[in-house]
Amino acid sequence: MTDKITALYCRLSNDDDLQGESNSITNQKAMLSKFATDNGFRNIQFYVDDGYSGTNFDRPDFQRMVRDMENGKIGIIITKDLSRLGRDYLKTGEYIEIIFPDYDVRYIAVNDNVDTLKSENEFMAFKNIFNDWFARDTSKKIKAVFKAKGMSGKPLSTNPPYGYKKSEHDKNAWEPDEETAPIVKKIFQLCIEGYGPTQIAKRLTAENILKPTAYNELKTTGKVTCPKPYRWAQKTVVGILEKYEYLGHTVNFKTHVKSRGMGDL
Repeated sequence: MTDKITALYCRLSNDDDLQGESNSITNQKAMLSKFATDNGFRNIQFYVDDGYSGTNFDRPDFQRMVRDMENGKIGIIITKDLSRLGRDYLKTGEYIEIIFPDYDVRYIAVNDNVDTLKSENEFMAFKNIFNDWFARDTSKKIKAVFKAKGMSGKPLSTNPPYGYKKSEHDKNAWEPDEETAPIVKKIFQLCIEGYGPTQIAKRLTAENILKPTAYNELKTTGKVTCPKPYRWAQKTVVGILEKYEYLGHTVNFKTHVKSRGMGDL
């Protein structure tokens, strides 16, 4: 066992910022490193997922840790608490009760006093259920806030459509982009005059007007790397002509993702 890795797993979700500094990756690393040193665990290696939900186990470094475990490289896995491992109580319990033992891996959750080498784990299932419930409750609150915002007429999209930009005075409002709004008007005017989407695309291409993806890249990074930045496609023109936003409407809730109602913690 001594030559195997002591895996120190740290995880932070986007919503953990709401819980204060104690959950930060830096603090998790410091705490786990001290715990490992104080208890004589050697050959430590950090596995870190920053900005990943505990309700989803398809996290890059978690999966890397699982692969190392499956390859027989890991002897111990340590987390700050059970919620850092995961917030889906069924999946978390499966790892702790079935998967880890199958690979002879000892699991320790420091703050929850869980150590699979010992027998004092009677309340572990209840803690996992609470972590799952906490994530679901957080999700419901976040969804309620977004629904209220969307129903109030404020756009939920973080990226305004081509021809608009975020208002400098109101973060929840859009205003015409002085560089691209005239191009959108030109597209609609050409359509009114009887030009089809393919003809309009060819005309914009001939006039060397940056297509939307190239323009957004230029504004974001200061340079254009996408291929054929002036080549307008017929479907791009159609997409602009079909947008209700250009009629002055706010369009929200166009898509819906079915989930178990769990949060991002």
